[in-house]
Amino acid sequence: MEKYYIGTLNNISQVGLSRLTDKYELTDDVDKANGIVVRSFKMHDMELSDNLLAIGRAGAGVNNIPLEKCADKGIVVFNAPGANSNAVKELAIAGMIMGARNMYEGITWGQTLEGDVAADVEKGKKQFAGTEIMGKTVGIIGLGAIGAKIANAAEALGMTVVGYEAFKPHPCMTADVKLYDSVEEMVPECDFISIHVPSLPTTKGMVNKDLIAKMKDGVIFMNYARPDLIVVDDVLEALESGKMRKYMTDLLEPEYIGKKGIVATPHLGASTAEAEENCAIMAVDELMDYIGCGNIVNSVNFPRVTLDCKEGTKKHCICIKCEKAIEDVEAKVREFYGDCLVDFAGGKRGDYGYFIAQVKEDCDKVFTCECVTKARVIG
Repeated sequence: MEKYYIGTLNNISQVGLSRLTDKYELTDDVDKANGIVVRSFKMHDMELSDNLLAIGRAGAGVNNIPLEKCADKGIVVFNAPGANSNAVKELAIAGMIMGARNMYEGITWGQTLEGDVAADVEKGKKQFAGTEIMGKTVGIIGLGAIGAKIANAAEALGMTVVGYEAFKPHPCMTADVKLYDSVEEMVPECDFISIHVPSLPTTKGMVNKDLIAKMKDGVIFMNYARPDLIVVDDVLEALESGKMRKYMTDLLEPEYIGKKGIVATPHLGASTAEAEENCAIMAVDELMDYIGCGNIVNSVNFPRVTLDCKEGTKKHCICIKCEKAIEDVEAKVREFYGDCLVDFAGGKRGDYGYFIAQVKEDCDKVFTCECVTKARVIG
């Protein structure tokens, strides 16, 4: 039985690693590893071994992984979308309540008291009087796994929920959400706004002075997604003017420290035992499904391609850089295997493609051409 080696670059939950079957062995030598499980370790300056087939990110964001460099070498990168969604949802709901009730400010003030604390509390607590969230409107930008769960929770807490989603809301969403065609249309209605979109050229800096100007005065804005979704100076100006009541975030930046109206937790979104376990389980399962079976699910640099195993066959897995039309390469693959070919699946994502050719067990040919970055045989 062929043995595969798995390396780790952070402390990875043993609940996830324990799912590795006897085909896999943990190794401390990352140059030997066929798969790597990583959380926050920055991989951009790493030399990537020719042995490396895949990287499993035990989390959603992949900014710490050189995606294009990996794709050029035929290394498939996976993430764990939705695995930490409940943890982030709970933090966002907590942030919304904390912001509405001025809890952080009250707690901070309370820690400074001396002497007759009870008397000072009775005299000073009115400065922290807040508002309730029941009956208020929350707008959610991005109704994926996290945003949809926030919508469900907010509705259960008696809030009116509105939203914007560029594609389709996640199927877990059960809340009655009024959907808008644009963020600009939605924000004037909102007492609270929570953003949950990836960092893309189209989303970077989307929360800027123009969008803020359309928001309701005194809005509480929550960013538990990515720091570059906002223009920092525009948010700071909105807080100083009172246009924005609070900026609640899990993305602690140097510019936020000591600024009134900003409550920033130190990246606690996925820092729960349950989220770490869920992310590790998903990452390990994805690695095994790819390394052992050739299937790609939840990759961020290659297309989703899966093919069930059939008795009496084996799989040839081929990563390519699509310098030509994907159809041309597919036709060449089919012609190359001819009658040996039992089943085929493939696809393209950006400049990169991936094929699985399921062939008869006695077929020893492995397709190659100048555009192939990695080819291997399973079974």
